[in-house]
Amino acid sequence: MNEFKNRVFGCAIVKAINANYNADFTHQPRTLPDGTVYATDKAFKYSVRNYINQHYPEETVFFFKRLNQDMNPLTQAEVYDNLFENFESVEKAEVLNNLLRCIDIRFFGATFAAKSKKRTINLSIHGPVQINHGVNRYPENEIYSEQIMSPFRNPESEGQDEREASTLGQQSKLKEGHYVHHFSVNPKNLDAMLKFAEKAGGLTVEDIGKLKEAMRLGVTYYDSAAKAGADNELLFWVQLKPESKKVLPVFTEFISVNRENGKVMIDFGALKNVLSKINDEIEKMEVYYLPENTIIKNLPDNVHRYNLLTGKEVN
Repeated sequence: MNEFKNRVFGCAIVKAINANYNADFTHQPRTLPDGTVYATDKAFKYSVRNYINQHYPEETVFFFKRLNQDMNPLTQAEVYDNLFENFESVEKAEVLNNLLRCIDIRFFGATFAAKSKKRTINLSIHGPVQINHGVNRYPENEIYSEQIMSPFRNPESEGQDEREASTLGQQSKLKEGHYVHHFSVNPKNLDAMLKFAEKAGGLTVEDIGKLKEAMRLGVTYYDSAAKAGADNELLFWVQLKPESKKVLPVFTEFISVNRENGKVMIDFGALKNVLSKINDEIEKMEVYYLPENTIIKNLPDNVHRYNLLTGKEVN
């Protein structure tokens, strides 16, 4: 396995048309205090984990819901036992080795606080891949609600008429949104723990290939009733040279999204100015998108363009 040594900055954009990409506990699209729609990093990470779990069965994904025979979620200790066995007797260093065999922990790190009847093990692993909340960069944040009818009655409803009628529910959706998730990759974040994990390795080039694939397809692949209409829209990848010590600001506020002649128009103008100042530090830049329905403006000249769905270069 080839070790991946570069640091990366980038953004992934998720489009939602008449969809609810990431609901809060009232089932509404999440909003900031000023009304701007946003999505948590957890929503995007889940799509990555789900994609890898279903497409790469040889990989182990630790932070994924597993159920016992009563269809209740397992505890962390039970998941560990389910995957590796012997939680009650294994040394802490061996637990660390096993956790780092899980691709999602090599990506996102872990807060492992597993407790059984006989012991507790706590481990904190700083993940190389950090993903920010996705913020809608489209000018509008129009949320609407609609009533839906259930085919069943509720005998506990108040009133005779209500108890004898089908029940009504409600669902809420965002008319149009383009969530920009900034992300960074720093393989050195794992170094502190790798000193104690002699049998484990850090991020590999193969890991990064799977990460990029899941980041450009995972949301579209995860199709549920609530998330239908939410798709991956664009992935922008800025890979620094291995020796570079430069840092870059969060990309979200440097990108704007609008409509032009019916197509989605994504403008990188402000970000282009930022990147032009560190040209000598950049090894490569890539953008993945769908040319059929997306216009990209003001990309830096040396960005390689690829089709979001196929991964093939766009001429």
